[in-house]
Amino acid sequence: MEDGSLSKDIDNPSSLGNYKDVSQVRMVADIVLPSLRDDKANNIVVYDVEGKTSIADQIVIASGRSKRHVASMADHLIRSLKKVNLKQSAKVEGLPNADWVLIDAGDVVIHIFRPEVREFYDLDRLWQDMIDTD
Repeated sequence: MEDGSLSKDIDNPSSLGNYKDVSQVRMVADIVLPSLRDDKANNIVVYDVEGKTSIADQIVIASGRSKRHVASMADHLIRSLKKVNLKQSAKVEGLPNADWVLIDAGDVVIHIFRPEVREFYDLDRLWQDMIDTD
C-alpha cells in the first residue's frame, strides 16, 4: 500500500496538527488508518484541512479493489467506530452501492472509493489544490 505525499505521520498523533478535539486525532491514528490498512486499502491519503474548511479537520481518502472490497472496508470501519465514544455517531452514505462510501465521523471524514470512481471525482486534486493555496 502506498500512502500519498500529503499523508501525516499517523504513528505520531501530535504531528497531525492542532485539533479542537484530540480524541478525533487519536481516533484517526488508532482506528481509521489501521482498519483501512488491515483491510488492504490502496492509496490511503490524509489531508489536514483544519482552518481551510468547516466540514472537517481531516479528510481521509482510500481505494478498494471492487464494490465488495469497498463495502467490506466501510463496514469494518463503521463497526470499529461504533465501539468508541464519539461525540456523535458516524454518518454513512453510499454503502448499498459501494462505489463511493462516505463516513462522516465529525472532525474526520473518510471517503472509500473504487479506483475508477476515485479517479473520476478526483477529490484528491480538490483537497490538494485547497492546501496548495496557502
